[in-house]
Parts: sequence; C-alpha cells; structure tokens
Amino acid sequence: MLSRRNDAVTGPREGEAKLLQAAEQLLGDGLSLAELSVARIAERAGLTRTAFYFYFRDKRELLERLTETVAQALYERADRWWSGAGTRAELTAALRAILALHRRHAALLRAVVEASTYDEPTARFWRALVERFIEGTERRLRADGVEPTQARALSVALVWGTERTCYQHIIGSTGVDDEALVDALVGIWDGVMAPLRRKAGRGAGAATRG
Repeated sequence: MLSRRNDAVTGPREGEAKLLQAAEQLLGDGLSLAELSVARIAERAGLTRTAFYFYFRDKRELLERLTETVAQALYERADRWWSGAGTRAELTAALRAILALHRRHAALLRAVVEASTYDEPTARFWRALVERFIEGTERRLRADGVEPTQARALSVALVWGTERTCYQHIIGSTGVDDEALVDALVGIWDGVMAPLRRKAGRGAGAATRG
C-alpha cells in the first residue's frame, strides 16, 4: 500500500506548497478564516479535496504549518542579533527584517492573531510561537550579564510589546511608516538593554555600538 504522501496526485513537496500558497493567497484576497474552506483552498491550488487530505488532516493543520514556516523565517532574522555581537546595527537589521516579513505575510498573521483571541487551540499555538522569541531574547540578555529573573521579565515585555506593535502596524492602525517604527523599536530595546549592560560591567553595552 502506498504512503499517504505517495498517493497524492502530485509530488509531495509540490502539492503541499501549492496548498500553502493557495491558503495565503485567499487570505490576502480578504477571506476570513471562517470563509477559508478546504474546498476553496483545494480549488485555488488546482487540486481536489481528496488531494488536500493527503497533505493535511484539516484546515487547522495547514494554517499551523503555514504560520510555523513564517515564524521560522522571523526566528532566523531575530537570531542574527541573538547569536551576533549584540550591536545596535544587528538589532536594527533584525527588527527591520522582522517588520518586513510581517508586511509580506500580513494577511496570514492578522488572521491567526485575530483567531487567537477567540479560539483557545490557536491561542496556545500562537503563545508557543511567541515563547520561542522570548526564550531567544532571554538567552541573549543572560549572556550579556542580566540577572535571570530580570532577563525573563524583560524578554516577556519586549517581545510581546514588539509583537503587538507589529500587529497593530500591519493592520494599519499606527499612522507611522516602517522606518519610523523600526527606529522607535530599536530605541526601546536599546534603551532597556544598554543600562543593564553597563550595570553588568560591560561598558556602554554592545547594543549601542555599530
């Protein structure tokens, strides 16, 4: 008996990619999550409903896979700062790239964040994704000499604050342009971290260099 993937009418990666792309396109067209049905996704992808189920159990699994892909791209941008020298230039580049990805995938991220306000499984899924960024930031702060309890609290505040800011920005409610927002976010992050670095004995702080 053939595997679930090999039974599909197209290559395993090709079919999955078509469905993921179709779902994001439909959200970009203005469909809500409630309107985004398996039938519509399959039709846009040029596949059948039966083919859809070769790749995903249901619509939720597809949306989680799609969101995880975007979140991984966001994580990789953030890691340039987490794993780097901690310069202001690295921080700026990371935040600029993160905001650009929010722009590129605005319809998807908006739909998932909105669903997380009323659907508990989606809320748990989104919190778990955000937690990865909190943990990455916490590791960076602790490596810079910040006390563990303080590093955790600051990471929660900085990451969730940035998540909320980016969300409000991509739905068009901030009234500022992208560069102004990036500058403001850098100022907030650097304003928090530089004094802590000095207190920890790291001089003016790596985040203020570069």
